[in-house]
Amino acid sequence: MSVSVVIPCYRSARALPALVARLLPVLREVSVRHEVILVVDGCPDDTWRAASDLAARFDVVRAIHLSRNYGQHNALVAGIREAAFDVVVTMDDDLQHPPEQIPLLLAALEGDRLDLVYGVPYKEEHGLVRNLASRWVKAAMAVALGVRTARAISAFRAFRTRLRDGFQDLSGPHASLDVALSWATTRVGSVKVRMSERGQGRSAYTPRLLVRHAMNMLLGYSTTPLRVASYLGFLVGVIGLLLGGAVLWSFLAGETTVAGFTTIASMVALFSSAQLMSIGVLGEYVGRVHGSGMGRPAYVIRERAGAHVPADLPYRPAATKPYRPDGVN
Repeated sequence: MSVSVVIPCYRSARALPALVARLLPVLREVSVRHEVILVVDGCPDDTWRAASDLAARFDVVRAIHLSRNYGQHNALVAGIREAAFDVVVTMDDDLQHPPEQIPLLLAALEGDRLDLVYGVPYKEEHGLVRNLASRWVKAAMAVALGVRTARAISAFRAFRTRLRDGFQDLSGPHASLDVALSWATTRVGSVKVRMSERGQGRSAYTPRLLVRHAMNMLLGYSTTPLRVASYLGFLVGVIGLLLGGAVLWSFLAGETTVAGFTTIASMVALFSSAQLMSIGVLGEYVGRVHGSGMGRPAYVIRERAGAHVPADLPYRPAATKPYRPDGVN
């Protein structure tokens, strides 16, 4: 089994050398042919310098520098499209995903039973609010997007590279790798892995950004909000009919007073709210269709470092430089 490891990188100049130092020995043990693709997501610090230095030191490491910050999932799509080998492993750049756990993911892919495997932590590694937000996002994917395995999703995953054919036309600024993978296969599994504490800095996925990510997935990959707007309009219509019937009954019974201002004002407010909500949802969809029609790319590559291996050609690895833990090659 040949393996391509794709790592989106952002503000991780200090963590990358340690990550690669731990990753390469693991890959040598599990796969004769392997590569590491570092995708620097338009980072303003020295992350690109660190990634390009690693690509110069190790023949199996490649670095890709995106022209600006496109987001984690867009960076992943960029790296996956560059992958040359049979299996793609994705992991974070902050050492929370231990490279030593990769063999567990690859072992689950042995045979033909599964196409995609997620590494699920024994214990959630974030705080209470962050974990609750993450669960809400996964629940939204499971219910609204029909991704049955959403509750087992994590950024530590391994899948067969051929699955990328299912989203080769994916474009735009709101890519979601997990939704795209769900288009290509239903043979999905998970394995328990041990996660580590974040070595430095803090996660960019705050609860606010997770909620924003969930809304992007709902509006970009699902028609559920449109259905909700339709159901809301139907519900408001039923309420309006009931209120109209009550007013008519009061009139026929001779109980109607002068104006009925309260009833009219309530109905107007209710209908106005439903209309504005529906127009807002429709506006989001129209805006996204307009954005896609403009041809806005999912990412743009600024530069590369390391030997580029076209995905459609057989891989012939160059002589691998011997790895020395003291960092001297």
